[in-house]
Amino acid sequence: MALKSSEHRSGNYEQESDTIQRFFHRPFFLSLTIGIPFCIFKLLFGVSAVRIGAFSHQSLTFFGWAVVAWAGADLLMNAGRAVLDLSGRASPFEYCTIAQFGRVFRMPMVFLAVDTLLSFSIICAMLWSGWIATLTLFESYLWYAATTLNLISLSLVSLYTEIRRT
Repeated sequence: MALKSSEHRSGNYEQESDTIQRFFHRPFFLSLTIGIPFCIFKLLFGVSAVRIGAFSHQSLTFFGWAVVAWAGADLLMNAGRAVLDLSGRASPFEYCTIAQFGRVFRMPMVFLAVDTLLSFSIICAMLWSGWIATLTLFESYLWYAATTLNLISLSLVSLYTEIRRT
């Protein structure tokens, strides 16, 4: 009888574990903790380029507006994926414009990885260029919120994965 009770607890643990794992892979979670924060980083980078370009180079201003448009489109796509996931519907589009373009080549995940590389490059550019110091107080709080969501969720997923592995 004790063996069955132990097996039952183990079965519940596995089921609970799978539920948590599935949550980490849901479009809602991925959009909220990765996609939307990356959109905020892109948006603030674009806004900074517009702001700095206004005092130096017009081409930097145009570049900044292009990045703002890119960030806006990606933000709408991530929000759409999250809403569709919460409503139990599959999404007919990817998380971002670059991954959507990757669908043409039947490699959206490869293109999503390129978008991730570009997003991390934008974060580095903001930090190393000193542009992060040009953010307003509200923009700084957006940056902090995006960073917090992104890093804490990454840590939680890593911690959960390691606990599950043992």
